[in-house]
Amino acid sequence: MSIRNSKHSNFFGRAFAMLGAASAAAAAVEGHRRPHDRDLRTLGIEPATFPGAFKR
Repeated sequence: MSIRNSKHSNFFGRAFAMLGAASAAAAAVEGHRRPHDRDLRTLGIEPATFPGAFKR
């Protein structure tokens, strides 16, 4: 695999990871739950700064 191909596959891998994390975080917030720290970090959000409990 050339360097050019590995850069493209790395980009697509990160893009799919971000889409998955965004989807999981949105579903958690919509369900009045706190997203997983892993998903927040993937999105570039510090978990300590994200609010805890959500009320209806």
